[in-house]
Amino acid sequence: MALLHAVFGSIKLLGYFLRFGLELLIRQPSTRQDRAAWLHRFCSTALKGMGVSLTVEGAFPARGALISNHLSYVDIVVYAALQPCVFCSKAEIREWPVIGWMTTMSGTVYVERGRGGSALRARSGMQAAAEAGLPVVFFPEGTTTNGDGLLPFHSGLLAQAMDSGEPITAAHIHYTLDLDNGPGVTAREAVCWGDSTPMLKHVARFLTLRGVHATVRIAPQPIVFSSGSVHRKIAAVEAREAVLGLSAVGEVVSAD
Repeated sequence: MALLHAVFGSIKLLGYFLRFGLELLIRQPSTRQDRAAWLHRFCSTALKGMGVSLTVEGAFPARGALISNHLSYVDIVVYAALQPCVFCSKAEIREWPVIGWMTTMSGTVYVERGRGGSALRARSGMQAAAEAGLPVVFFPEGTTTNGDGLLPFHSGLLAQAMDSGEPITAAHIHYTLDLDNGPGVTAREAVCWGDSTPMLKHVARFLTLRGVHATVRIAPQPIVFSSGSVHRKIAAVEAREAVLGLSAVGEVVSAD
């Protein structure tokens, strides 16, 4: 049954990909607003097609930056399904199957660590998103985890967001599974992507799951930093505490 479920899920996803890919080729959206709206429609449809239910506590900010913990490639689909937005992500995401294509076509700002001019490009991308009236979403941990802990936040993108003068709001994402996925199958291994499992293999396993539920909590107010971007390391710690403060007992354990 799990294999059959995965086959049907794959067929549906392929259908969505073809449908929205054709729309992209025909309409060729040129503005950030249009591309973000396309990604929003695609991810909203794909999320339902994958059978992922969603609970949102709080309101997605209309502008500024939204920062979150990072558990899986599914995070991108979830946040894009909530509201049209622009992602600021590590350059490696361009190589992810399907996800890389759709984020590139939707105007994602890519950051190549250690490469000159990367910070300037990130700030320019954030400013362009703000001018277009779109919020920016990024994951300061810089990688996906299995949810056992919250990694230290990288300060680079955070400093660029602070320098832009736009508000920065914390969010937290968490996944659960129905019990009928079988003994020992948990969201920690099957949804979260925190190990060296090849992505396509992980996606194939994900598509066999039933009853995946995502919970997103969004802070009611932007983060108030004590020192501004002058002390970016301190700001990174404060941002991490803001995200950690949104987790419920048993959802994430501090890595401290």
